[in-house]
Amino acid sequence: MPADPRAVLTRPAPAPDATVAYGDHPEQVADLRRPAGDGPARPLVVVVHGGFWRAEYDRSHTGPMAAALAALGHPVAQVEYRRTGQPDGGWPHTLTDVLAGVAALPGLAAAAMPGRVAPVPPILVGHSAGGHLALYVAAHAPATVGGVLALAPVADLAEAYRLDLDSGAVAALLGGGPADVPDRYAAADPSVLVPIRIRSVVVHGTQDRQVPVGMSRSWVAAARASGAPATLIELPECEHFGLIAPDSAAWPRVVDALRSLHYDLQGIDAASPTR
Repeated sequence: MPADPRAVLTRPAPAPDATVAYGDHPEQVADLRRPAGDGPARPLVVVVHGGFWRAEYDRSHTGPMAAALAALGHPVAQVEYRRTGQPDGGWPHTLTDVLAGVAALPGLAAAAMPGRVAPVPPILVGHSAGGHLALYVAAHAPATVGGVLALAPVADLAEAYRLDLDSGAVAALLGGGPADVPDRYAAADPSVLVPIRIRSVVVHGTQDRQVPVGMSRSWVAAARASGAPATLIELPECEHFGLIAPDSAAWPRVVDALRSLHYDLQGIDAASPTR
């Protein structure tokens, strides 16, 4: 019997090297992972976890991917945020927490890992609802973001509401549907926020049953039509969870996509022999 793709949600990972607070709320924290080896400073990678913004899913399920990225030489921060089902979760704090975390974490990580974090904006790696949050931050605070790797992102909140993804997850986040709280959708929905001028790579499996791949196709098409630097990578045999599982067939494609953003940010030709 094939392994359950959801197993990654409960898979153990090595403990982080440190946990730092970017605010006063208990959920305003991030786990830091030191890059392996003694290589040069690299841009911080901020992992934004998914789970449809719900309290039952926290940053712990991104531990295996964060540890794998650190093993490749990247300094990594797994940002936490208030989620629906918690006091103060949902609109606006879920979104503003991630904005605050992304702004603060490069400095906090550089202090905790001297000489290992390059003094450039971080690369955001967001999965599912975390992909939505990464695109939201890139739209609202582009100076704090060096690039976005969105893995199966919820890139159209109005469509996700219409499809009733995860049984009302978007309504729980924003407090209703587009007709109820249109100003919130206007502020939070990546499909409305195009063009996002930050370099974005979207990776989505065509077998995804949690977030339809058509959502990424539409968002990238609109972004490119607006002149935004966006790329879509479709993985024909991949479902939703393989994108965050370091032992999956999809993982090398995720790493390649992150590497392309890293080289863009460092001003290095990804095709050069230094790769």
